[in-house]
Amino acid sequence: MDLKEIQNLIKFVAKSGASEVKLEMDDVKITIKTGSDNETTIVQQVPVQAAAPVVQQQAPAPIAVAPEAPAAPASDDSKYITVKSPIIGTFYRKPAPDKPVFVEVGTDIKEGDVLCVIEAMKLFNEIESEVSGKIVKVLVDDSSPVEFDQPLFLVDPS
Repeated sequence: MDLKEIQNLIKFVAKSGASEVKLEMDDVKITIKTGSDNETTIVQQVPVQAAAPVVQQQAPAPIAVAPEAPAAPASDDSKYITVKSPIIGTFYRKPAPDKPVFVEVGTDIKEGDVLCVIEAMKLFNEIESEVSGKIVKVLVDDSSPVEFDQPLFLVDPS
């Protein structure tokens, strides 16, 4: 029984006016009680015998995969400097819709060059580079919302 079916069952019991409904299936027991104050309670129990083998079978797979996944990207990106957003807002690669982008992948930049614009509360803030190097990767799509300290660009300082 999936979550959608359980939610529909709760709605049905609440509308029916029944005070308590018990449902027992192979591996699930559900008790729905409605009180006079229209509060609905649900209790779901799954026997330990059914759940334990599933957890034991699935646990080794993520452990084996997890060490390999972060190692590959970390070694590639570790030599690059990450330019992060200093504010929350909307990221724009161009100064205006009809203008060219500030920087592309492969663009050589120096300290003080404008990399992008972030709009916050109708103010457009130019984000300047604090490092010199070459843009390796643009990490955010144009016109996307960004958070404080979110990575925007990867720069190769060499």
